[in-house]
Amino acid sequence: MRTYLVTGGAGFIGSNYIHYMFEKYGGDIRIINLDALTYAGNPENLKEFENAENYTFVKGDICDRELVTKIFAENDIDRVVHFAAESHVDRSIVDPGVFVQTNVLGTANMLNCARAAWEKADGSYPEGKRFLHVSTDEVYGSLPEDGGYFYETTPYAPHSPYSASKAGSDMLVRAYMDTYHFPANITNCSNNYGPYQFPEKLIPLMINNALHGKKLPVYGDGKNVRDWLYVRDHARAIDLVQEEGKLFETYNVGGHNEKQNIEIVEIIIDTLLEELPVDDPRRANVSRDLISYVEDRKGHDRRYAIAADKIREAVGWEPETCFKEGIRLTIRWYLAHGEWMEHVTSGDYQKYYESMYANR
Repeated sequence: MRTYLVTGGAGFIGSNYIHYMFEKYGGDIRIINLDALTYAGNPENLKEFENAENYTFVKGDICDRELVTKIFAENDIDRVVHFAAESHVDRSIVDPGVFVQTNVLGTANMLNCARAAWEKADGSYPEGKRFLHVSTDEVYGSLPEDGGYFYETTPYAPHSPYSASKAGSDMLVRAYMDTYHFPANITNCSNNYGPYQFPEKLIPLMINNALHGKKLPVYGDGKNVRDWLYVRDHARAIDLVQEEGKLFETYNVGGHNEKQNIEIVEIIIDTLLEELPVDDPRRANVSRDLISYVEDRKGHDRRYAIAADKIREAVGWEPETCFKEGIRLTIRWYLAHGEWMEHVTSGDYQKYYESMYANR
């Protein structure tokens, strides 16, 4: 049975990845989920697996060398999928030090512990050991509005403390691949959306605010462009890269869904009105009149767009979910999981961990 160590698996993308992997492989794999359960890590995202024999949750920090070493020592880890990171740009502007600590030093610790566990005396590594570092397209900086794409060869030009910290972690992984021939890959993905996303990010924030009749804050003129990727498509890409990708390579993962932020907000409003029953009292709250333009974010990149040619040619991956379908699936999920949203926005999800794991 292949064993995966997933860092940050209780977060948005990590939990969707774990769902995908268990759906695909079932009992043929084992997953150890290491997550510090900061504000965006929610064990409720994975409650259906908490009693499964092939799933283990470990609450802990990726910077904790003793803990990570212990996990490697007690388990024959075949794959590391490294999601754990501070990821919200606004928070990085307020407190950049936390981002350096987790994203740079935490990644360094994961690399050191994996290398110590896997490297043989002659400097080689056992067949089948692979480390995948999940990163972002934001490391490439900003594109002009009138064209161009991010390729794997695009020079890094981060503009926020968040993207700079992710660029730093990418460079560490590259250095370990070059210096130690460490068996790793890097993926740089575009903006993800889908179930279980913490409501500080654009799409769940707009859904939740609209349902409650609250203002829908849009930065600047709302014309910043992002490439949107449905999270399940991202999970499939990660699995394909680990199983079929060439070691030491970087792969861009994009959704082929470029949209202005204001377009996203308007699509959410229109789709909510289509999905909410006529007799649902929340329907009266949803209106484009809620849109409120606010002062632009500092260092706000104008446009991101991923060229995903390399991953398509290497492993045959392409996004399967168009934005129109993906946003409808996402909205339906949030409408069906109002209790999850209430727990997240009230902080009650933190109590869930105590109730489920305090005595374990």
